[in-house]
Amino acid sequence: MATRIHPTAIIAPSAELGAEVEVGPYSVIGPQVRIGARTRIFPHVVLDGCTRIGADGRIFPFASIGQQTQDLKFRGGVARVEIGDQTTLREYVTVNAATNDGDVTRIGSGCHIMAYAHVAHDCRVGNEVIISNCGTLAGHVVLEDQVIIGGLCGIHQFCRVGRLAITGGCSKITQDVPPFMMADGNPVAIHGLNSVGLKRHGASEETERQLKKAFRLLYREGLLTRLALERIEKEVEPLPEVQQLVAFVRASERGIVR
Repeated sequence: MATRIHPTAIIAPSAELGAEVEVGPYSVIGPQVRIGARTRIFPHVVLDGCTRIGADGRIFPFASIGQQTQDLKFRGGVARVEIGDQTTLREYVTVNAATNDGDVTRIGSGCHIMAYAHVAHDCRVGNEVIISNCGTLAGHVVLEDQVIIGGLCGIHQFCRVGRLAITGGCSKITQDVPPFMMADGNPVAIHGLNSVGLKRHGASEETERQLKKAFRLLYREGLLTRLALERIEKEVEPLPEVQQLVAFVRASERGIVR
């Protein structure tokens, strides 16, 4: 099937569209945009800036992708947006370019970004991430693979959310959420292990058992974070997921949600 472009769409001559791309009415595609094969651009979408979009994606009406950062520190240059394969961006999603010349805002593959969500400059969103309606990422936020962000959840700049963590709707995230945890509230707190998410992604019973031990040491024993990590390393089996949890917490610069 050939690329299909509605006659009312405006596409810069230097934009690159892969095979079987579909562009709907009144969409606008800028000169530095590349779109992978079989991606569908619905009506009234704006794609601009130095933006790369993977194959088999879908971008719904009124999304705005690749526009200049809202960061007032922007001083010009070529800042980028990169979006992986099979990622869906629903209505009114905004993804801003990075702030500095040569830097990138990145969203991985297999993601589902729901209506009115915002991904700010220099964010790093992993693979198979879900951001629910009106979820908002400030600048430099990192979401690791398979994270779920609840609707109307706001995440402070430079915060990280670890793999397979989930945040509740309307939560206010101002510190790092460790992998495999459930975070909810304003002020936010950790409410337990994301057992459902672990099962859905094939974690073994032993993995879940060891992560529960690590959770209790980190959140239920009243220990300083440093001491909790030391005990986890001594008392919990060093499975890959446990090691990932410990490494994430140790790397935290903002501190973790407690």
